[in-house]
Amino acid sequence: MTLLAEKSPAAEPAPPRRAPARRRLVPYWLLLPGILWLLVFFALPLVYQASTSVQTGSLEQGFRVTWHFATYWDAFTEYWPQFVRSLLYAGTATLLCLLLGYPLAYLIAFRAGRWRNLILVLVIAPFFTSFLIRTLAWKTILADDSAVVAALDALKVLDVTNWLGLTEGDRVLATPLAVVCGLTYNFLPFMILPLYTSLERIDGRLHEAARDLYASPATTFRKVTFPLSLPGVVSGTLLTFIPASGDYVNAELLGSTDTKMIGNVIQSQFLRVLDYPTAAALSFILMAIVLAMVTVYIRRAGTEDLV
Repeated sequence: MTLLAEKSPAAEPAPPRRAPARRRLVPYWLLLPGILWLLVFFALPLVYQASTSVQTGSLEQGFRVTWHFATYWDAFTEYWPQFVRSLLYAGTATLLCLLLGYPLAYLIAFRAGRWRNLILVLVIAPFFTSFLIRTLAWKTILADDSAVVAALDALKVLDVTNWLGLTEGDRVLATPLAVVCGLTYNFLPFMILPLYTSLERIDGRLHEAARDLYASPATTFRKVTFPLSLPGVVSGTLLTFIPASGDYVNAELLGSTDTKMIGNVIQSQFLRVLDYPTAAALSFILMAIVLAMVTVYIRRAGTEDLV
């Protein structure tokens, strides 16, 4: 009797009820506005720029699609120094943002106490000012007769930067150092905020456990804090490097003709030279290079599931 009762259909659990079709479609309806936004303002312009990059013609005669892929090679061979310069400046600014931003983010997360909110407000305060005004302010800060340049000259810092090729003589403005300083300042909050978010999530009991195991502060940072903050490091470096590599405002206002980045070339090709196919090709080349570098970086960092 027991065996028959176990094998009877009544003893089997009832199959789970399927949700109504309308309820199953709710997540897709919620995603629809974002998908439409990406299609209208990202995918369609991307397709249009792709078609522009393979066109030939002139502004007077008009442009038409001729599948002239040689534009990509011609653009890259002519402007490869600007590509290298852009990646070098952006990489240097990203490294400086990490070196400056990590200690500040650590301070806010673990040591700020009641001053935490105030410091966070100070970090994001530059966003309340125009990007252009902030960059123009650095022209005054780095002017030849400014106190900053005088202090750098008195401390013999300019001798070192001259040897590194970052400055020329007693000037800082219109040099690579000025462009890198502008990039670092303008994109520093993009590094600090992800770092702070990542550090703030670390359980303080892990630090206590490390101290109980007689770990020194340096060992605790190396073995506990920094590995757990890697998602913030990766996010911050990406949020800094990607826009910095395509920036043209800092190079335009703080640099010279010898410090032009690829963003300046693209802007000039679009708005001054009116060579739309070359400008579009340069944009796609920059996007491909940045995507390739980001992909390799994420895989090397081992954080594919964290970003």
